[in-house]
Amino acid sequence: MRPLSKVAPDWWDYTTLDPEILRDAARLKAEDLIGLSRDGFEVHIYETREEFFLAEALEYISAWQQATEEQPAGICGPIGPTEQLPLVARLVNELNLNLRHCHFWGMDEWALDGKPVGIDFPLGFAKADLDLCFHRIRPELRMPLENLHFPVEPLTDYIDSYDRARCVIMQGGQGEVKHWAFNDPPRRDGRWKDAPPPPAEYCKLGTRLVELHPMTIIQNARTSGGGVVSSVPSNAITVGPMETWKAETVSIWHPGWHDNAFGMRLTALMISQRFADSSVPMSLLAEHQNVRFSYLRSGIGTCEVEMH
Repeated sequence: MRPLSKVAPDWWDYTTLDPEILRDAARLKAEDLIGLSRDGFEVHIYETREEFFLAEALEYISAWQQATEEQPAGICGPIGPTEQLPLVARLVNELNLNLRHCHFWGMDEWALDGKPVGIDFPLGFAKADLDLCFHRIRPELRMPLENLHFPVEPLTDYIDSYDRARCVIMQGGQGEVKHWAFNDPPRRDGRWKDAPPPPAEYCKLGTRLVELHPMTIIQNARTSGGGVVSSVPSNAITVGPMETWKAETVSIWHPGWHDNAFGMRLTALMISQRFADSSVPMSLLAEHQNVRFSYLRSGIGTCEVEMH
């Protein structure tokens, strides 16, 4: 029987893995990460913060430049990190890039009482996308509103939109619970009391309402809410693996402050070794055909003991 989680015993998470892979991940040096690249999995390290976020912003531009009237195309993007979003708007304006055939998918949104929050919710993800990026694009260049897809009701419209345009890239960050979007590990009960869901079972999940792992709630309070845990909802609506596998490339960006030095090593190691385990949802990308991890060197850190 697998061990209980050290942080939330009623849930699955990476602390329930075999200790040997945890030790292997902690031993990795920054340059070892490059060596984890394989066919279908690329690892890149950027030397400066400016280069890192410019490269992330350029993924939007590259995806949108491929859109045509006959073959609309776009990108699915995260909130966390967000530093690339104002750069995207500036690049669109400077390049005079008309987005009329382009699409954008928001990855996720908070939910209260089972419903997605409104556009005025302070921590709202659609609000951040609009404020930091889309409202900064010159009006004559903006994409039609119907090409902006956020996971709000009816969810069928959001889900179906992945079949109406190419998702060239699904871009994301990595949370402390090792998720992309809000694909968190499940609770340890019912069918999954003794083992987490098999990867094939988890990967059948589509866009849906989810309950958030306690680690995710604490992380979002730390990174976005000044540590006020009570302000962070316990539920969200998230893009699922089913839609993720429709993206031609999954691109994960690691600046170093959403997850920690250990977590950024663990998921790269698991994907490199094709070790998929739903207690570490990011590791399920081991089964996607084209995954890219990008690190900011100053954020990689070490897993050595350092008292503060």
